[in-house]
Amino acid sequence: MAAETKEAAAMAEASSEAAAATALSELTALLSPSSPAAPEAAEAALALSGSASGRALLASNPAALSALAAMAASASRGAHTALAALVNASAEPAALEPLLAALPPLLPLVPSSGAVCGLLANLSREPEAAPRVLRALGPGAEPLLRALSGARPPAELGALLCNLSQAPEGRRVLLDRSRPLVPRLLPLIRSPDSAELRRGVVGALRNCCFEHDCHAWLLSPALEALPALLLPLAGPEELPPHETEQLPLELQFLPPEQRREEEPEIRRMLLETLLLVLIGDEPEVGMENLLEVKVPEELERSLRAADEEEEEEERRWRKEQEEAQAERR
Repeated sequence: MAAETKEAAAMAEASSEAAAATALSELTALLSPSSPAAPEAAEAALALSGSASGRALLASNPAALSALAAMAASASRGAHTALAALVNASAEPAALEPLLAALPPLLPLVPSSGAVCGLLANLSREPEAAPRVLRALGPGAEPLLRALSGARPPAELGALLCNLSQAPEGRRVLLDRSRPLVPRLLPLIRSPDSAELRRGVVGALRNCCFEHDCHAWLLSPALEALPALLLPLAGPEELPPHETEQLPLELQFLPPEQRREEEPEIRRMLLETLLLVLIGDEPEVGMENLLEVKVPEELERSLRAADEEEEEEERRWRKEQEEAQAERR
């Protein structure tokens, strides 16, 4: 009896999957921007993307993703809904291949659309996928440059930049000295509009510092990344004159309203970035690239313990913030 029940359940599940696939095919036919039923079809696709099984179904249907991308890139009613469905579907690893193929119509939206940046960030989460997303952005990743040139870059652009910089190819694009990408990243470290953007930008800069050859350029007068990295860590406290004189000029006379970066995670990444570029004026032989230096086991254990303590402090801080917000509600 149990075997018969299992067999019946399997048949019902297979029948349900087949029906869902058929329904999605019918839905895809209605997603043309010229179709009067396109907005309703986009709403149905968005509802479908709200469940794990629905996202998996969309991810396995390149025609549906391509139709949604074409609609999202149009000026028709329902375009935003179609894009929201795509963002949800992009969380599925299986969506990588079909969405990369469907990207071209969406690329012009990168500079102004947080949703498209979020979609690309989802696709580039895994290090092995980041180079493929970078190549899909075209020669020199031009959409990224246009996005960074805007008055208010989308908050989701930070996560995209951070993910792309996981790969050496992404770091090379960002560090290309013929293009003003890093100079446009540095001011965003202090972006007042979005902690999400600041977090991603600092993460991207930290990743770029794994390229040892770029350190001298980052610290050079042509770029002066050091003050930009230090400023968010500076507070309003007054320092003794002899200590003030040792700081870069940009940090010597700060206004009383100066405040440190409030996010512990961003402060930690800023410190990690500084540790990767500040290796001393005249490093010892074999110490020029700290990323290749063998760390003694005892020191490694000590550093690991310090990291764990900092993470625990950050968890406590976040819990306190959540409790304070709950009390305010």
